[in-house]
Amino acid sequence: MPHSAEHRALRELHVFGRQLTSHWERLGRRLGGPEAGLLAAGAADARALLTEAGALMAARDVPADRAAGFAGRIVSARPSSPDELLERNQALRYALLDVQHVITLLGYAAALAAARGDEELRALCAAGEERLARHERPLRDAIVTLGTRPDEAIAPAVPSAAGRVGQRVAAGAGAFGEWVDRRAIARRGDAPG
Repeated sequence: MPHSAEHRALRELHVFGRQLTSHWERLGRRLGGPEAGLLAAGAADARALLTEAGALMAARDVPADRAAGFAGRIVSARPSSPDELLERNQALRYALLDVQHVITLLGYAAALAAARGDEELRALCAAGEERLARHERPLRDAIVTLGTRPDEAIAPAVPSAAGRVGQRVAAGAGAFGEWVDRRAIARRGDAPG
């Protein structure tokens, strides 16, 4: 029987793995462009990992569906801003948080399984960590490269009417923040030193 720390980690894997899969599938379809393929491939690998992990969880009497259904509605590894309110670069950076969280969780779960001597579960988690890490770096590199195309980087993440409106609202909030910053800097310049 898994230790309670391991039990919790496996349930979290189910929750955050499902979030990664659904978010990356949805964002890849909406986003298009060169990053869409990276997201689709990562989602497919995460889905396969969840299937494999589900079988091992069931064999260890660690049910996850009910807990995942509830927890998935109230927790997230990334900020709760919907993609429709984000710029392309922001949506991709938030998506990167999904996979980084799951990779770290897999490493932790592998260590827990190893401490208990469960080689089968340790191997699955370690292989899953490696599998998803192969998607993390290319996505991170694509995000950094997007910085060389600033107009594309600040385009709406979701190219729809709602996405364009959301991106305008977010851009307006950003412009307001820049104005506040300029005012603060100007005041500091006027302040006696």
